[in-house]
Amino acid sequence: MLNKKILIVTYYWPPAGGPGVQRWLKFVKYLPDFGVQPIVYIPENPTYPIVDEKLVNEVSDKAIILKQNIFEPYQLASFLSKNKTKKISSGIIPNQKKQSFLDKTLLWIRGNLFIPDARVFWVKPSVSFLEKYILENNIDTIITSGPPHSLHLIGLELKEKLNVKWFADFRDPWTTIGYHKTLRLSSFAAKKHRALEQQVLNTADTIIVTSKTTKTEFQAITNKPIAVITNGYDTEKVEQQTIDSKFSLAHIGSFLSERNPLILWESLVELINEIPDFKSHLEIKLIGAVSQEVLETVTNYKLDSYLNNLGYVSHNEAIAHQRKSQVLLLIEIDSEDTKSIIPGKLFEYMVSGRPIIAIGPQDSDFAEIITNTNTGVFFKYSEKLKLKSVILDFYNQFLEGKLQSSGVGLQKYSRKSLTKELAQLLNSTF
Repeated sequence: MLNKKILIVTYYWPPAGGPGVQRWLKFVKYLPDFGVQPIVYIPENPTYPIVDEKLVNEVSDKAIILKQNIFEPYQLASFLSKNKTKKISSGIIPNQKKQSFLDKTLLWIRGNLFIPDARVFWVKPSVSFLEKYILENNIDTIITSGPPHSLHLIGLELKEKLNVKWFADFRDPWTTIGYHKTLRLSSFAAKKHRALEQQVLNTADTIIVTSKTTKTEFQAITNKPIAVITNGYDTEKVEQQTIDSKFSLAHIGSFLSERNPLILWESLVELINEIPDFKSHLEIKLIGAVSQEVLETVTNYKLDSYLNNLGYVSHNEAIAHQRKSQVLLLIEIDSEDTKSIIPGKLFEYMVSGRPIIAIGPQDSDFAEIITNTNTGVFFKYSEKLKLKSVILDFYNQFLEGKLQSSGVGLQKYSRKSLTKELAQLLNSTF
């Protein structure tokens, strides 16, 4: 019996592709198992940078879906450059040294005129629509999920107008997220972002974050309760995969310019030169949106002949590649600001049975998870010799037909287990 109605405000929803859609798609799938009726409010006509029509089939038939039109400046900006607008919308921002005048203009407009983001025009019509719906349907609890963080402003106004219970879910941080500093913010805009972030964090009844570092950051801003509920993995219906015959190193997801791992490319070049048969086995698989800077670097290191650039594929195809690739690559920007980022794909990686090579900043939250679950090896950007040694070790295991990972303690990261945590959090506040 569904004895509690929860209104969930989210921008990313099928047919949106990419990682942003997975968290609440899966929570909504399992919330009815814990007596919660999910009511999902989404845009009618969104500008999704990535589309995956197959995900529509995964929407729970127990969910109530509400839709309202949205105006997004990306729809106008695409007349200037559809490709650049799409990349900025999806978070792929050109390296600052290589930004054209149009790049700089679009980033300045995005960062200074649309605060906190380009979906801010959806706030007022959404508040008007949802205020009426909440009152008519006796809803006392709402959840807003960001980014885009403008959706938290919907929760802010509804909290002030109706005094509903409000949970603000941060899939990523706000002012400390990696790309925030690249938006060419004026001092006024930067101050406005911080003020809105502080207002949201101090008005919501409970904050939900995906990493302990984000929790620590937010605790410096607010005394409100903060719960850590990570992303996770689901039981995916994917056919048994035949492992790649090549020694394939696969990166799945957006490969941003700032994530360009020179220590990886250098290690591979050295192994090609030092190990006679290594080059005949090597395959570099890039699946998803890849920045031009990364592709140029691969070419500059003369690794393009080993490159298999597959572009964006459906979620199910991505899962299949995770299970058949020899090694999975997880790479995060080498910055203090990205220690809190735990890529959603990590949890799918962990249950794939394939070993992970992860590269990121020191004290990364995801490094602890990989180590504790015995699903791979983490490297700082300064650890090239260690990285090269592990790649060689994995290669030798590949030659012997013994390369695999044996994860431990993975069950707590299942989507159903995490949804149980969420349901308990919701129930504890009623």
